[in-house]
Amino acid sequence: MQFIEMTGKTLLRIVSRDGDEPSPDELEEVGVNDESIIRVNRQGDIEIRRTRNWDLIGGLLGDYENRVQEETGLEWIEE
Repeated sequence: MQFIEMTGKTLLRIVSRDGDEPSPDELEEVGVNDESIIRVNRQGDIEIRRTRNWDLIGGLLGDYENRVQEETGLEWIEE
């Protein structure tokens, strides 16, 4: 599966632009903060790195592939 990893700060910046996704407040409720390690897969699933595993916490909608790449400057890579 392909992912782009980013910080929580970057994810919060991405979702604050659109209203169809988890809001910054909803993401913060499940533990996302500026220092969180986040990954998004090509299907739009958002996962946060916990102590022992990755935890699915939501999903992105719309033109997320381009938004994620533009915001991070990264390409999709295989895990």
